[in-house]
Amino acid sequence: MQRSDRWVGVGLAGLGLAVLWTAREFPQVPGQKLGAAFLPMLIGAGLLLCALALVARSFRAGAYPDSARPAAVREHFGSSAVIIGAVLAYILFAERIGFLILAPVCIVPVFRALGVRWLPALLWALGGTVVVHLAFYKLLRVPLPWGWIPPLY
Repeated sequence: MQRSDRWVGVGLAGLGLAVLWTAREFPQVPGQKLGAAFLPMLIGAGLLLCALALVARSFRAGAYPDSARPAAVREHFGSSAVIIGAVLAYILFAERIGFLILAPVCIVPVFRALGVRWLPALLWALGGTVVVHLAFYKLLRVPLPWGWIPPLY
């Protein structure tokens, strides 16, 4: 795991740097405090922090032999397939089905694959979907696809 975490961290750092580099050229939006680059810059910085954490974890994990690693450090390849499947499902069906329906349907299996119990997975998926939808629609003024649900406001 230490080698794979290290390489994923390096790739994530490259992606974060690419996002930061690209977002700096986004135009300012007249009349708004936060321009078009704010959210991509925030995401790029988050990707860099995650990359640093992965690389640091890869060095810490090297202290354990494979059989003595803590359960939280063991790899779960099946969860990767579920995450990739959820992302692909969202990309393919978001316009038709809509964010408010499809996001929880994609998030719950990801949470379950990562070991989250049913009730917290459902609550976080539903609550997170509503919070993200309101943040994009009201705060950022970027409408997410409505799909089967007619626009509520």
